[in-house]
Amino acid sequence: MDQKRLFAAIALSIGILLIFDAWNRANTPTPPPQTAPAASAPAVPVPAAPSAVVPAAPGATAATATDAGRPPAARVPVETPRLAGSINLRGARIDDLVLTTYTERLASRTEPNPPQVRLFGQRDSDHPYFAQWGWTSADGRARVPDGDTDWTATGGPLAPGRPVTLSWDNGQGLLFEIALTIDEQYMVSAEQRVRNTGAEAASVLPWVRIRRERTPQIAGFFILHEGFTGVLNGRLREVTYSDAKSEGERRRGVAMEEETTGGWAGITDKYWLAAIMPGGPDQSLRAAYRHVNEGGGAAGDRWQVDMAATAPLAVAPGATATLATRLFAGAKEVHLLDGYMDRLRITDFDKAIDFGSFYFLVKPFFLALDWLFRMTGNFGVAILIFTVLIKAAFFPLANKAYHSMARMKVLAPKMTEIRDRYKDDPQKAQQEMMALYRSEKVNPASGCLPILIQIPVFFALYKALFVTIEMRHQPFFGWIQDLSAPDPTNLFNLFGLLPFDPAQWSSFLHMPAWALIMGVTMWVQQKLNPQPPDPIQAKIFAWMPVIFTFMLASFPAGLIIYWAWNNTLSVAQQYYIMRHDRAAAKAAKSK
Repeated sequence: MDQKRLFAAIALSIGILLIFDAWNRANTPTPPPQTAPAASAPAVPVPAAPSAVVPAAPGATAATATDAGRPPAARVPVETPRLAGSINLRGARIDDLVLTTYTERLASRTEPNPPQVRLFGQRDSDHPYFAQWGWTSADGRARVPDGDTDWTATGGPLAPGRPVTLSWDNGQGLLFEIALTIDEQYMVSAEQRVRNTGAEAASVLPWVRIRRERTPQIAGFFILHEGFTGVLNGRLREVTYSDAKSEGERRRGVAMEEETTGGWAGITDKYWLAAIMPGGPDQSLRAAYRHVNEGGGAAGDRWQVDMAATAPLAVAPGATATLATRLFAGAKEVHLLDGYMDRLRITDFDKAIDFGSFYFLVKPFFLALDWLFRMTGNFGVAILIFTVLIKAAFFPLANKAYHSMARMKVLAPKMTEIRDRYKDDPQKAQQEMMALYRSEKVNPASGCLPILIQIPVFFALYKALFVTIEMRHQPFFGWIQDLSAPDPTNLFNLFGLLPFDPAQWSSFLHMPAWALIMGVTMWVQQKLNPQPPDPIQAKIFAWMPVIFTFMLASFPAGLIIYWAWNNTLSVAQQYYIMRHDRAAAKAAKSK
């Protein structure tokens, strides 16, 4: 098999794998719901998880009865311009939190008030996810609060300018306190205090954790990280759910552990983040990513990020020991994270957004897109304008590539003739090809290099559109009301004329209008390129627009519009160059 056949086989294999990946994402089953909350296994230095409670509506002051014979757990409301929920005083945890400025879906005729995005949920809900503060007894003698401890609250609701202090007396001379404040966005500041009013010294280890008691449904895209994330000692530390599980099984629940000065650690979804961090940039804590399985099966998976003091705190009689930490629970908005990074000196907090290895390109591209969006008021228009600007910047390089392609297209019949003449002698055919290139003064690689240089740029733009929340629920024109969601139209029900949704039967039966437009532009662009002389390779490339049309059909509409527009600009530029070259060749021939 010659080199071109090998490349063709590789291209076909990649296409098949990508199609399978798209099908697998669309058909990945939702993780089974948690049947019953189980007691958490101890995770040093963090104690067992609190017992389950009955869900309460945001702002409620008490839940219904929990364990038989126990009074209901009291709650303190959380009220900010962007958050609503409550603090569970049983266990000192925030396990009820919704983002009031974001909804799960766009409003529609059938659902004029879609539900708000829920970030934290209680342990017996279908979204068990919470943040909690606590202590471990380092000397084995001090009685410390646990998941069943009922705290007393002073102040409230927790709101900007209205702090809340939780307190609990262990009856042995130690008073435990958690002082909470919150800003107008998504940042909670906590100070854990232990006051020793007794006659004996005590030794305790304060900690804070975020715990997720169900594996979430992930987007599953290879360019997007979901799972554990953080910057520890200036280094980005990302661990996927699958890697954390395998590493946790090997290391008794610890997927990663590291002492850090400053930094942050948390659990990230595509658009949402829950993260904990020291109270200051010079403060040192021990951070860990953990996975344990309780009860077996996927329903028993538990995911935890925790930070603890690097050493137990000795509390002498009459003294007070403190630990300051912060909790971020909200949307990963670029300017918001940048503001926290600068104002609170949180190292690389913007990397909570998966800008990836091309960070130096992806983030500036987003900032440019966001500026255009603020100027035009339409994120789709911003995408179109920015793509034109990128095309203009690469116009000289693209011209060189397209000129080379045009020359190669002219030589295609001669190349086919050489291949047919020496089909039994590939080495001789290659020699004749090289002689043809020399005589015609054509370098076949000259058309590839400019395109290769542009690939990182266009990938960076693609990623900037994909990973940032700012495009979410942003309309374009016509039927596109959410650029971050797939185009809702479908060829297979005649674009809504037939009253059914074929995509419910198979993801391959979703073929929206913008995907068809993109496929046509890709096909036209391919027709302008020189066809491979190898017939098998030519057939493979002829099917590539169809393969990519089906593969990208379920991608966000903003990305499909970007690819279609980029292809259209490339076609226009290539057509102009080819027409110019033909006119120049005709003029030279007439002379």
